[in-house]
Amino acid sequence: MEQRFAKESKCFKIARVFPTDVNNHETLFGGKLMAYIDDIASISASKHSRKMVVTASTDSVDFLLPIRMTDSVCLESYVTWTGRSSMEVFVKVITEDLRTGERHIAATSFLTFVAIGEDKKPAPVPKVIPETEEEIRLHETAPRRADMRKHRREESKKFANYLTIDFPWE
Repeated sequence: MEQRFAKESKCFKIARVFPTDVNNHETLFGGKLMAYIDDIASISASKHSRKMVVTASTDSVDFLLPIRMTDSVCLESYVTWTGRSSMEVFVKVITEDLRTGERHIAATSFLTFVAIGEDKKPAPVPKVIPETEEEIRLHETAPRRADMRKHRREESKKFANYLTIDFPWE
């Protein structure tokens, strides 16, 4: 089976925080950051698989610090683990105060993507090879997160059976 290094899927995105990007607390809208996260993670998954990908789940987004208008926001993403057709992608969000140069981890996120073949069905992906201490740690802890994802998905399917599909006005 083909293999690729984690660094081969590494992507970076840096953005300035503008007044139109903030909420009433004058910090970056969480939804804006989540859109950045999904975008960059999908690129990492595509680079790793060299296929079209779909977001299977946003497993977690942990907002650790507010992101202010005096900050730039840098997102770093890469594939940390693979299944047969699925890929776990980690996104690290680093803020930098543009006045002082001080940097902090503002958020972390894990997402799962599935590679899609020409036949529009899930397609096999290469295994990932971690090299750095961070990559190795995330790779080693990935099977536990995969088990949690599987359990959460099963519970979500059960829960969906109890939900109504009627619109409130019907």
